Amino acid sequence: MKILQRVGTFLGIGGDRSAGAPRYVALADGLIITDSHTEAWFTLASSNTDLMSEGARDTELDAASAALARTLAGFDCHLRVLWSPLHAEDYVAEAAGTFSHGAWDEWADLRVRRLEQIGLPTRHLLLGVRMTERAGTVRTAGKRGVQEGLGLTSTTVSTRELSKLDAQMRRLGRRLEASPWKARPAAVETLAWMISREQHRAAPLPTANGGVITGAKLAALTRGRILPHPDHLRVMDAHGEVAAWTAVLTMTGFPEEMQSPGNGEWLRVLSEINYVPDVDEDDLDPATDPTALILPVSPEASVRFRVQPKRDALKLVDEARRLAKEQRRSAARQSAEDPGREIEETEQVMAGLTRDMRREDLTLVEDHPRLVVTSTISLGDLRDRVDAVITHYGGIGIEVVVGEEEQRELFIESQPGDQLRVPDLGHVRDVTALAGSWWWGGAQVGDDTGPIVGYLTGSTPGVFRNDVTSGSDRGDATTTAYVGRSGRGKTMAMMLSMLDAAFRGAHEIALDFKGDLGGVVNAARRYGLNAHLVETGPRFAGSCDLFTLLAADGIDAARGEVPAQLSIAAPEHLRQRGAETPITHAVNAVVKAGEPATWKVIEYLRTMEDPLARETGEALYELAQSSLGAPFMGRPTGDAPLISPGPGIWVVQMPGLSLPGVEAGRHEWTPTQRLSVALMHSMLAYGITTAGRRDLRHLRKSVCVPEVHVLTATREGANFLQYIARVGRALGTSLLLDTQDPESLVELVGITEQLTTVAGFQLTTKGQQDGLAELLGLPKDDHTRALIRSVGLLPDGEIRHGHCIIRDRRFNCATVQWDVPSLELLELLDTSPKPARQAADSDDSEKVPA
Repeated sequence: MKILQRVGTFLGIGGDRSAGAPRYVALADGLIITDSHTEAWFTLASSNTDLMSEGARDTELDAASAALARTLAGFDCHLRVLWSPLHAEDYVAEAAGTFSHGAWDEWADLRVRRLEQIGLPTRHLLLGVRMTERAGTVRTAGKRGVQEGLGLTSTTVSTRELSKLDAQMRRLGRRLEASPWKARPAAVETLAWMISREQHRAAPLPTANGGVITGAKLAALTRGRILPHPDHLRVMDAHGEVAAWTAVLTMTGFPEEMQSPGNGEWLRVLSEINYVPDVDEDDLDPATDPTALILPVSPEASVRFRVQPKRDALKLVDEARRLAKEQRRSAARQSAEDPGREIEETEQVMAGLTRDMRREDLTLVEDHPRLVVTSTISLGDLRDRVDAVITHYGGIGIEVVVGEEEQRELFIESQPGDQLRVPDLGHVRDVTALAGSWWWGGAQVGDDTGPIVGYLTGSTPGVFRNDVTSGSDRGDATTTAYVGRSGRGKTMAMMLSMLDAAFRGAHEIALDFKGDLGGVVNAARRYGLNAHLVETGPRFAGSCDLFTLLAADGIDAARGEVPAQLSIAAPEHLRQRGAETPITHAVNAVVKAGEPATWKVIEYLRTMEDPLARETGEALYELAQSSLGAPFMGRPTGDAPLISPGPGIWVVQMPGLSLPGVEAGRHEWTPTQRLSVALMHSMLAYGITTAGRRDLRHLRKSVCVPEVHVLTATREGANFLQYIARVGRALGTSLLLDTQDPESLVELVGITEQLTTVAGFQLTTKGQQDGLAELLGLPKDDHTRALIRSVGLLPDGEIRHGHCIIRDRRFNCATVQWDVPSLELLELLDTSPKPARQAADSDDSEKVPA
């Protein structure tokens, strides 16, 4: 029989080519059961290789080669790299379980429309391993025709058999889970999708009964009709119309040596293949961006492979070495006495390969790579895509051709549950060549669920999810840092995070030292969120009064904080004369009288008989008329909102703040610095007490600090930030930091230890680049510095706003584009100086509700 098969293979009519299509009996989690055999199927995780160091790449490649050589040796395996369009409408259902405040449905719909515009495909990695032949296969095959004719075909799987197969699959899965692919049993819904997707029909996927799909539900997955042609196949829909055109390509030639990174990554580069469709110039809009015409081909891979056990592989290599040796000796006995360079090289290579295989986890693999290209537009579009694939691989020295006259066989071969049908189009090489294809490599960063805020810009397309309030839910750190040069989009990114958190019902307080966060208030109100803008100045007098801010914590909290705050604001010569004593007396008296307020304390001081008290009261009264003094000790006018804990966004703008440095003594503070510290005292005290309130533990809370270096320059500010960072998980409070100075941030161990996400934007100086590299967990070398310098730049050197490097909670790093889903939102969040608009916002009574 083997001799006949070899002759058939030589003639191109091998018996495998004519085998029947797979007949599915049952699907279960991790299992595809046909009438002849059972396959275990696993979903594989993507690895973040785009920004991985060379040492880390080598380590992971060695681990992948070892997994192939040890775990999968002797198994017939089937690797699938599939793509699916991002179903943007699914985000609406996700949003319903994520957002709860404001016009969240409108907000979600805005993101859905943007996702549809971008059209990002999603990559799926699946690995099938043929486990067992089913009992009675030969006898069943012999009776199949009779049974089908009588309508007696049985496609049931006993519970006992299913349990046995499940146990075998999970034992193999536990070994593959420790590999770089982090394999997990594929859900039965995923397997049903993988089988039915080839039909290009809109029928809903069947639901599993007891975790198993069998019978008529399973038969419906393959009900479509496909017509083979010499160079493509046509997939017909339920009405007999062509739904898609598909071509299967074979990879017939590889270079003798391939580099990784480089042409050795022949499966990872699938996502990088693009083409320009043939579009009639008359139908083109003159305003169309030329880059919008470049579309992804998204070819899919089907690679059947078998890793040879090391003993068998050594035997094959030794036979090849012996044959080359005999050829060399035979040639040497001839008159020419020239064995030929190729024969000598073959003998040397085989000897070296034998040595490596004995020393390392190295063996041989026979693989049969196929590429499946599909178009739902037209046959011409399919051929444009095929040409793009062939050209792309030709550029890296890999020969790819259309499987002429064997489209049917190659297509069926690519289906799960089938077998190798065209064995003469394969390659035998060491496992490193297959592992070095890096089919699981690319870009992967961000949360698995939560708000979509951007998209990946690395070698693998995909969305970027980030939920700044979820750290506490999973028992993790809660601090996010946005680091980079001015004007690169870090504040915009923080505002997008604030909006998503507000839609989740978070209470957010933003200390805006620069004065450019007013746009987030306008955007929040546009989408029905509770949002308030508080500024320094007489109009907002009393809005930051500690008696009001700390009222919910009991009067004792304010009784201790207000004297300290007024002592900070009082002139130094009065404090040295003992002004703290009358201030404390006045506070106690006002508290005793009821309905306390800081402005009442000042009025009480002005009416006391003690000259020092009256002088202190008069000094504080005059200071309360200033823009920095009014918010915390001025008499309210009734026009400004009072900060209160609850869902919504509060932006406290303090652009005139001037905080003293750590080295400056208190006696050296200027009047402006004293008022700045006193005003900041209100915000820090409010932040700490609100974060720690037991009755607010259920409320998501965020403290947002742009230009954080203003706060970290003071001892009190640095201590406050480190406290919030360290207790944020327990108190359900997130900390969002925006800074241009990563060097100083690195020195605050209490913050850097609690970072869950870092967004690194462009920096140009070596010291700052090294500081950002440390925050990102990247090596401090020239390659990382060049990466940080170039991120956020277009090919022509212009600024690419919102482009950055993300380090997520798993310490993955990848380049990401923060995406503002509409031009209207972009204008609302604009942080560039626009005095006219800011003035209009300030004068609009609707912008600042009482």
